[in-house]
Amino acid sequence: MTLADQLARQRNRDAAERTLMAWIRTCLSLISFGFGLDKIVAAIRSRGGVRMHAEWSVRGIAVAFIITGVVAMVAATRQHDRNLRRLLRDDFTYTQEASIASATAVMISLIGAAALVLLLLGALQR
Repeated sequence: MTLADQLARQRNRDAAERTLMAWIRTCLSLISFGFGLDKIVAAIRSRGGVRMHAEWSVRGIAVAFIITGVVAMVAATRQHDRNLRRLLRDDFTYTQEASIASATAVMISLIGAAALVLLLLGALQR
């Protein structure tokens, strides 16, 4: 293996590490957002300012954010490990993998749509 090949592999490993770090930040944000939503509802409830329907709606959205963050982190970690193992092989070839980013974007879109529906239903009930 030539020096150029070794340097190219090192650059790919470094890129994989940066990608994993970006996923860690993204997933931590999703999990923190979900946890924060739940804590906000708990604080409002303690003051007697939230209806039970609204509490369960927001709690469901919060749980969906947390689950999305956890599932995306597991998928990103597995993908990172697979990429590093492939880079170690002498017969490395590029393969197209499923996009974790696209799947996460779809999940966040679905959570947003559910939140919008719940918000509109809550507004109609007033």
